Order: sequence, then structure tokens, then C-alpha cells
Amino acid sequence: MYRSFLFVPANDEKRVARVHERGADAVILDLEDAVAAADKDQARARVGAIAAALRAKGARVFVRINSSWRAALADLEASLSADVAGVIAPKVNDAAQARIVAEMVREVEAARGLAAGATQVIALVETCAGVLDAAAIAAVPGLTGLALGSEDLSVELGVAPSAASLDLPCKQIALAAASRGLMALGAPVSIAEFRDLDAYAAAMDAARAIGMSGVFCIHPAQVEIANARFAPSETELADARAILAAWEAAQREGRAVVSLNGRMIDAPVVKRALRLVGRT
Repeated sequence: MYRSFLFVPANDEKRVARVHERGADAVILDLEDAVAAADKDQARARVGAIAAALRAKGARVFVRINSSWRAALADLEASLSADVAGVIAPKVNDAAQARIVAEMVREVEAARGLAAGATQVIALVETCAGVLDAAAIAAVPGLTGLALGSEDLSVELGVAPSAASLDLPCKQIALAAASRGLMALGAPVSIAEFRDLDAYAAAMDAARAIGMSGVFCIHPAQVEIANARFAPSETELADARAILAAWEAAQREGRAVVSLNGRMIDAPVVKRALRLVGRT
């Protein structure tokens, strides 16, 4: 699981040179919205070398491809290699579209001599239709994550991105992703919000509380907050360890339920604790 993904335009040499230093769990080389139409061929031609250089510096690299089929295939053929951990497929409106992208990725993997499934595929849901079809999208074989595109979705809704407008879509993405064991990426806030960091932090807390596992970032200032907010706190870890210790003691005594500090501890509570401490 990834807590933070930091976007960088694939043709921005200055930002690309330092993006691996920003602390994000993954870097997204953007070939889509951040690159002007006239510059896409040049960015596409460079993306493989950039990914290799970043991987050599310890970065985990994803590539956001374009949404039109011809451009998407060209992006995949230019970028997929052992240096690229995954791709972000934008503007996924339904399961059929997600399935085609996943199949394209597998075909290019085969052509490149990569193992099937070596490349993660995250579907970026940016429309009302996509949100409403999130469960079907999540069921597409080969996907590893769902992400909410708050900016484009808000344009379609005709409102500014806010907690009020994005809370329900976040919940739908979280539920759909969790039902298939996928990453759920996004938060009920504008991704462009990097000045009011207190508001941004509150949105990360809200996102984690409803089951989101990470978020896309467009500014380095967002990365540290996302990493902290989507990681368990020391208090949460201490509580989880106490739960596991109590449960192990109860198991040795042949009990299926135990009480800890006024709370009943049973199998589902233990599973959550195991996940929290990374023992599953």
C-alpha cells in the first residue's frame, strides 16, 4: 500500500530532478494533464529514461497515461519496463474501459518480456458515471487500486471541490476498493489545496476514517502530511499490540472472546489489529 503519490510533469526537467527527494511513497510521471498537447511526444520519448534514473535513486515510479486509446497505447509502449511500478489510467468511466486498459498493459508487458502482472494498474475515477460504477470497475482483473479525481468530478458536478461534495464519492471509492482488496486513493478536498495545510490535514484524517488508504499529491508540502495521516499513530499501534497480547493470552486459555479496558475483543477486532501492525 502507498500513502502518498507525488505528481510531476514528465517534461519538467527541474522538478523531475528532485522529485525523489520529496519523501513520497511513489512518484507519478505525468504524461496527461500536466503536459501540453504539443509536448506529449517529447515527454513520451523521455519517460523511459527518466523512470530508470529515478528508480536508480530509490524511487518507485508510476506513469499517468493519456485517456484516448491511441495515446494510451503509445504511452504504455514508451514507458513500461522493470523501472515502472505501475500506471495510472485516467478518466475511467466504467468497467469496460478499465478492462481494456488492463488488457493493454498485459499485452505490452508480454511484448517487453515482463512478467504478467508486474505492472500495477490504478483506475482514476473522475466522473459521476465512474463513481456510480466503482464496484464494477474494482472487480476488473488486474487492477490494484481505485483513485478519485476530485477536480474533474467537481467540474461535472458544477461545484467547487469540498468535503460536502466529495464525502460520498470518497466513501463509494473506499467501499468498492475494499470489497476487492485494492488501494483506495483520494480525500474529500481539492488536490490543488496546498496553502491551507491544516484543512488539508483534516481532510486526510477524514479520508482515512472512511477507509481511504492514500492520496495523490501535487505539491511536496502535501506529502509529509499524507504520510503521517495515513500511517498508524503510536497510540494506535500500542493499542493494537495490547489487543494482540490479550488475544494470545485468551487463546492459550481456550477462550474465543476477551475483555480489554472495557472493550470486547473478538476475531474481527484482532484482524484489524493485525493489519495495523503489519503482521498479515
